[in-house]
Amino acid sequence: DYCDPTQRSTTIARDILKTLKSEHDALRKLFKDMEDTTDRARKTRAEILADIEAGLIPHAKWEELVFYPAFQERADRDGLKTHAEAVQEHRAVELAVLPDLKTKPTDSVEFAGSAKVLGEFVDHHAGEEEKTMFKMARKLFSAEELAAFDEDYEQWKTTPEAGREMANALKQPSPVAVGQ
Repeated sequence: DYCDPTQRSTTIARDILKTLKSEHDALRKLFKDMEDTTDRARKTRAEILADIEAGLIPHAKWEELVFYPAFQERADRDGLKTHAEAVQEHRAVELAVLPDLKTKPTDSVEFAGSAKVLGEFVDHHAGEEEKTMFKMARKLFSAEELAAFDEDYEQWKTTPEAGREMANALKQPSPVAVGQ
């Protein structure tokens, strides 16, 4: 059964779980870059925060709108608990941690501390998804379904809906910072 290497397909199968994991890794790197900055790096911190939001918001919104509901439909009790935890972690970041960070001057120790907390939240959430939810999803969805999710996600990121989700998240009112 000789297989001519020139006849082999060089395309790698698409997989939404690999795409989401890759995005988690990119966010982890951005948070590491943020942690390596000093309080004098006002512009750099602002740029890194913009990059974090550009990576985090579309990722989170698509999970909330598409992946999580599909997962929820097929999950057993343990899966439903995992789903509920993931939704609450998204809410904590979107409604409290990220908006609070955006109230801090980028050249302050308060910004550095809040950015570290956001990074820890995101890292914890991503780790839980990768170890638990993605493992469950591999059993709940076929390879073809995971590939279709990946294609849909890539296309969704360029839609007006994705643009609206990003704009809404960026203009979300921030709470008054604690102690202010």
